[in-house]
Amino acid sequence: MKVDWKGVYPAISTQFDANGQLDLAANERMLNQLIDEGIHGIIALGTVGENCSLSADEKRTFLRHTVSVAKGRIPVIAGCAETTTAFAIDYCRDAEAIGVDGIMLLPGMVYRANREETLYHYRTVARATGLPIMIYNNPVTYGVDVDLEMTAELAEEANIVAIKESTTDTRRITELHNQFGDRFTIFCGVDDIALESLMLGATGWISGLTNVFPKESVAIYNLAQQGRYAEALELWRWFLPLLRLDTVPHLVQCIKFAEQLAGRGSETVRAPRLPLSGAERERVTRVYDEAITARPDLGRFNLD
Repeated sequence: MKVDWKGVYPAISTQFDANGQLDLAANERMLNQLIDEGIHGIIALGTVGENCSLSADEKRTFLRHTVSVAKGRIPVIAGCAETTTAFAIDYCRDAEAIGVDGIMLLPGMVYRANREETLYHYRTVARATGLPIMIYNNPVTYGVDVDLEMTAELAEEANIVAIKESTTDTRRITELHNQFGDRFTIFCGVDDIALESLMLGATGWISGLTNVFPKESVAIYNLAQQGRYAEALELWRWFLPLLRLDTVPHLVQCIKFAEQLAGRGSETVRAPRLPLSGAERERVTRVYDEAITARPDLGRFNLD
């Protein structure tokens, strides 16, 4: 599949059974539901997918199953979060053989690389695969900022085609546009600034909370693409308290617990992550319940 780099791409969760093993049947059900509800593509094994909590074999198994369920209906982008460049190359080559449609590439995990090391990592991995690559730029979490000067050097790699922009500074979207035009496709990677990012020219949104409310997420995207910002803002203001759950340290637990509250999945995570408890669990429950009570009627927006 040639990736159409636009739209709403949920970073799907990885479901585990009561024994902590991959629950592929649950993921199949959830993925089919997301596709039926209009999402445009997915990120498999991103942060929400607990990439670094899976073994190498489990990652390949999960990707193989996900590709088989998607059946070419949507692009499947595989998150690559490996500790060394060599491991990342092996992973991307295996992902390409499995049949994923693209790679969301993170800097090397654990070790905080400097400028030269980061460029080496991205260049070397890009040259080892024929898949299109999205740079995941998240200096807030990973401490490495692929800045404009570095991006200019990576623009020389033909298959580095997209950027998941997660600096939280929406000015970066305009700076990327002004310097590179349409050389890169820009995705917003932070849930609670997605509408602003779409208004500034991002053509995609990689989202955690879309797993819980996919129809509303797609509606916001479609309204923004049509320039119907006042209507998009109405949905956005309803959605924002939930979207904040994507920007906290326990974002994986928050999103998976919200999936459970919605009857879509299980909150089970792998240690050292633990399920939410106490005041934090109560807060997520309250935010979710308030959202359900005030949930907008999408039929009013005439999106068909």
